[in-house]
Amino acid sequence: MLTGKQRSYLRAEANKLEPYIHIGKEGLSEAVYEKIDEVLDDHELVKIRVLDNSLLENNEIADEVCDRMGADYVQVIGNVFVIYRKNIEDPIYKLPK
Repeated sequence: MLTGKQRSYLRAEANKLEPYIHIGKEGLSEAVYEKIDEVLDDHELVKIRVLDNSLLENNEIADEVCDRMGADYVQVIGNVFVIYRKNIEDPIYKLPK
């Protein structure tokens, strides 16, 4: 669980990122989950775009992805959401206490 300070730090870091993953009308398939898992392992902080033709709401998708991936929700803005999962072996971001 992220504190407000940590979430604020990660939001600032996420501003520099482009969306790594796009979720369309197919929704959340196993292939999408595998890709999200791979990107979280590599980058820790991931920006995901939900395309307009998606049948699910952004908040629903963000909650489902966080639950399944063991990630923390950072923010949702419009059709983009950001999630974070710390890489225990090689952390990239040093979160404030």
